[in-house]
Parts: sequence; C-alpha cells; structure tokens
Amino acid sequence: MILVLRALGVGDLATAVPALRGLRAGFPGRELVLAAPAWLAPLADLVGAVDRVLPTDGPDRLAWPGPPPEVAVNLHGRGPQSHRALAGTRPGRLLAFANAEAGHPDGPAWDDGEHEVRRWCRLLHTYGLPADPADLALRRPPAAGVPAGATVLHPGSKIPAKRWPAGRFAALARTLAGRGHRVVLTGSADERELVDRVAVAAGLPPAAVLAGRTGLAELAALVADARLVVSGDTGVAHLATGYGTASVVLFGPVPPAHWGPPPDRPRHRVLGVTGRLGAERDWAAPAGVGTHPTLAAIGVDEVLAAVDDAERAVRGSGAIAA
Repeated sequence: MILVLRALGVGDLATAVPALRGLRAGFPGRELVLAAPAWLAPLADLVGAVDRVLPTDGPDRLAWPGPPPEVAVNLHGRGPQSHRALAGTRPGRLLAFANAEAGHPDGPAWDDGEHEVRRWCRLLHTYGLPADPADLALRRPPAAGVPAGATVLHPGSKIPAKRWPAGRFAALARTLAGRGHRVVLTGSADERELVDRVAVAAGLPPAAVLAGRTGLAELAALVADARLVVSGDTGVAHLATGYGTASVVLFGPVPPAHWGPPPDRPRHRVLGVTGRLGAERDWAAPAGVGTHPTLAAIGVDEVLAAVDDAERAVRGSGAIAA
C-alpha cells in the first residue's frame, strides 16, 4: 500500500495530479491512499489514480489506522512536521525532500523558485519514478445539474491579498453579461456576502449567485462545461487548467511561474505577472493586508482584452465557445 500526504486545498490537489498518476504507474497493483481533507474526496475521484482518501486536515492530524505502508510519499511540503507525521506510520520507505531536522537527508533539495507541478514530479524522478508535468487533465465529472456554457467569475480567495477588487469584478460581470455571456458567480459559503455584493453591483439576478450552493463535484462540472473562467490564483483556476476551459487568471503576489497554468496553452491567460516570490509573507495570513498592489494595478479593460484573447484561442483550436 502507498500512503501519500497532501492535506491541502483544491489547487494543491490539482497541481499534484501528475505526481499522483506517476505513483500509480510506478507502483502498479498497490492501493494508493491519499491523506487529504475529506471534502476533497470528489476531486480525488477525478484524478484517476487515488483508491481512497484518508480524512486528514493537516500533518498533525494524520492518523494511520493500518499496518505500516510499503511506501509513504510526502507531497505536502519540505518537512519537518510532514516528514515526521509520515515517518510515524513506520513505512518501508519514505519518499520526500531532504530535511536533516526530520532525519531524512537522502531526498532532493527543495527549490523555492520551482513551479508547484514540476516540484513534485522532480521528487518522483529522483526516486526513479515516472511523472509527466503536462499530465494535468482531470476526468470529467458526472452531470450535476449546473448550467453548461456559463462564464464563471470567482471573486473570492481565502487570502485577501489575492482578491481582485470586488467593484472591478462587478464591472467585468456587467460588461460580459452585456456581451451575451451567461455570467455566474462562484465561491465558498464564507464568501457569499462578497459574491452577493458583486452580483448586486453588476445587476445580476440572484440565480447567478452560486457561492455556497455548489459542492466540489458540482463546481468541477460547472468549470468543465464552462465557456470561460475568470478568477484569482485559487483552486477554480486550476480546475480550468485541468479541463482545458478558457481562463483568465489574475496573479499577485505569487507569480504564475510558481502556480500558473502551463505557458504553452494559449486558451489560458495570466495577468499581474510578478518576478519572484518575496521573502515577506504577511500577505499570506487570512487577516493580512488587502488586495496586493500587483492585482490592484490590473484594470477591467486589461481583463476584457485577455478574455478576448482566450476566446480567440478557443475558436482557433476548433472548439466551439458557448
């Protein structure tokens, strides 16, 4: 049995898809158990490599009930906490980045500037396992009763610094609706107040507000059949990459070189490019600063131009935009 730790969020799981599939290919016939939050199970089913999810909300919550796994794989972080949590399951082997503090010196060195997808593929390559960074496609979810062909705007983020101003999302929604887009607004239940404000300012009907009304499987189905997605650097953007749905992703303060869609896929556009991830991380706190200056500098006209570019790429590929 292979135990994999990735107890994070939607985007984190989506960026680990190539590594998870590499583990499935490298250990055929073994059960692959993913230690992740229980609410991520619907998305784990769409990866096509995970046999079951062990509900885990973080390394300190890893409770392994079975016999020692044959292999434990740390796709969660650099350690030491996550290394120690997996070592506590007494695996036959631990595959992880080097961390002397955790007593694991033999893995590869961590690289702060590496793209998240390539980071975990490189970890597997070090141990002689396959992993293709381009293998990001998610399985299509079953029909979920959500609108097809919608333009999905996602104003929220759990990190305030990653939120494009709500007033600009409203202006974007109003303009796109005027062009004939069927605009819907997504978000978590905690983001419902924000999304309601955007809808009212944009003149959208209450039915356009899907925040807090879709589970993860429904959200995946919505994005899979969407005309377009516009969001900040958050999980919805990674779903758009996984389904090849045209997208415009607004970055700041983290640059797309770390978390963005593959640069060779023209139907995905990125704005707000920054050079490197700075050492100052106050922006990462949920109660931290407001919109990051990189995001605040992005205007509505710039986003509309990117939308036009992404939709031209869809038409050029022979796909039909709704």
